[in-house]
Amino acid sequence: MKYTEEHEWLREEDGLIVVGITEHAAEQLGDIVFIELPEAGKEVAKDDEVVVIESVKAASDILAPIDGEIVEVNEPLADEPGKVNEDATGDGWFFKMKASDPSQMDDFMDEAAYKDFVG
Repeated sequence: MKYTEEHEWLREEDGLIVVGITEHAAEQLGDIVFIELPEAGKEVAKDDEVVVIESVKAASDILAPIDGEIVEVNEPLADEPGKVNEDATGDGWFFKMKASDPSQMDDFMDEAAYKDFVG
């Protein structure tokens, strides 16, 4: 897995990039009560706003970590946003994307570097 300074994680899976927020981010947000996901088929550029999260504490935007096409979204989150709090790096993923330039993944932190970053 790779991690961004915006507390997102990225994992390569079957040629796609799965994106979500870290457990640290989920803890900081508190209980998540609403998630607005992007539409599958949407082309995004790095830093485009793609997901809106509302929690009991705040509203946050999740930005596209890399360029590409959103090919699948985690539809159950619309009805069960709390899955992100329960399993941020598993069932709480937001979307899967096909990267335009997979080398953009090289810019992100590995797990040890992310732990230092939040530590």
